[in-house]
Amino acid sequence: MSILTVKNMSHGFGDRAIFEDVSFRLLKGEHIGLIGANGEGKSTFMNIITGKLMPDEGTVQWSNRVRVGYLDQHAKLQKGQTIRDVLKGAFQYLFDLEAEMLNMYDKMAEATEEEINKMMNDIGTIQDMLDHNGFYVIDAKVEEIGAGLGLKDIGLDKDVMDLSGGQRTKVLLAKLLLETPDILLLDEPTNYLDEAHIEWLKRYLQNYENAFILISHDIPFLNSVINLIYHVENRLLTRYVGDYDNFMRVYEANKKQLEAAYERQQAEIAKLEDFVARNKANVATTGMAKARQKKLDKIERIEISKEKPKPTFNFKPARAAGKVIFEAKDLVIGYNEPLTKPLNLSMERGQKIALVGSNGLGKTTLLKSLMGLIKPLEGEVELGDYQEIGYFEQEIKEANYNTCIEEVWKEFPGFTQYEIRAALAKCGLTTQHIESKVVVLSGGEQAKVRLCKLINKPTNILILDEPTNHLDVEAKEELKRALKEYKGSILLVCHEPEFYKDVVTDVWNCEDWTLKII
Repeated sequence: MSILTVKNMSHGFGDRAIFEDVSFRLLKGEHIGLIGANGEGKSTFMNIITGKLMPDEGTVQWSNRVRVGYLDQHAKLQKGQTIRDVLKGAFQYLFDLEAEMLNMYDKMAEATEEEINKMMNDIGTIQDMLDHNGFYVIDAKVEEIGAGLGLKDIGLDKDVMDLSGGQRTKVLLAKLLLETPDILLLDEPTNYLDEAHIEWLKRYLQNYENAFILISHDIPFLNSVINLIYHVENRLLTRYVGDYDNFMRVYEANKKQLEAAYERQQAEIAKLEDFVARNKANVATTGMAKARQKKLDKIERIEISKEKPKPTFNFKPARAAGKVIFEAKDLVIGYNEPLTKPLNLSMERGQKIALVGSNGLGKTTLLKSLMGLIKPLEGEVELGDYQEIGYFEQEIKEANYNTCIEEVWKEFPGFTQYEIRAALAKCGLTTQHIESKVVVLSGGEQAKVRLCKLINKPTNILILDEPTNHLDVEAKEELKRALKEYKGSILLVCHEPEFYKDVVTDVWNCEDWTLKII
């Protein structure tokens, strides 16, 4: 039975078409990977099927009484709520039923026999619902999911406003999983999860009996949990059976077949057009020319999609930094309270280091402390000579209403407009993107604008905080190549071993330094 049916859906923003006459059907138990390059419309599709956006044309129809769960990373959490409070909120409808049942018990003292009989029937129905939905084991469920996603280690009674961005996303994901909806909609759920909890989520989704639609650029993760692919490209949505690797084989084979058919058709069209041009004025052959023209008019032209610009990331080198990049002595990092024991760390020129470990241990805080953006609670950091640092922040929270051109020009006022456009195009952005405001771009396109600013600044040290979040497969591969070739030093926070293992010379596990229980 179809849970969701999308028929003849078209949608666009301004003069930019995102979808054109798209149809889609989701069946019970299907595990779907929704894939495509940055900006093709994956998140837009999620927003349309959840009713956050109305399509310009077509219909979106859910079957009756379907409970849809959507991981919204921008959902608000309130101060004063603990992690446990938020997770128990997944069962609010059961607590409401219990309150309704207790209220009936209170009313029974003054009710008539007929009213009591009716209330007893209602209480029996509610009791069955509470039993069936595990109301009396809610605490155990909260503990189980909390442990799986590492929230128990943080402390389930911690105020949600004291959490890092990654930890808050974990809380929202845990709440969503506890709701056990009929369909899960997950938009890049691994972006803010560390390796151990990505592994836990992988196992959870492998055993998930209901349907889900997953957007992810983490191919090993995607491959391990899905059985269908829907590919978004050139305003179309195409279905492929199997995992990502199978999709790539079929996609490349289809692409080659289409290109060969296009070449054959173009040769035939050229031949017919040449015959018509040479013979239409000749009385003896004008009939044949007209017949060829009719044949030309009837040809259904094969269209092949234009090659999208591929990103090219080449970091500009600055003069070599001094031998020592930094030396930290008895460094204790944190804001109001310490996150680590005293650290004695050093980094030398040419080292490429990955910082790994669970969310909330202070990886971003360490980067900012080393750069002097925040003061350490104790100890000191001594920086070396001749440092030209390029810093990629994990996430920019403020909405940016500059156009892409304005955003990069602000950083490089000496560039001509042609140079700015060329720099952005090299990062895989089209003219349409380049002239758009940053705020309307997808997460991956915004990351490419930020990378554009980074690669055009001469550096000898790169400090990168989760640079792969939101980047599509092609951009991720190109960034990996560029970092491998980079001659300077790199300090990298990343949760994807497939990305960093071929780039770095050392891996530092922050779990070795933390004061928290892991």
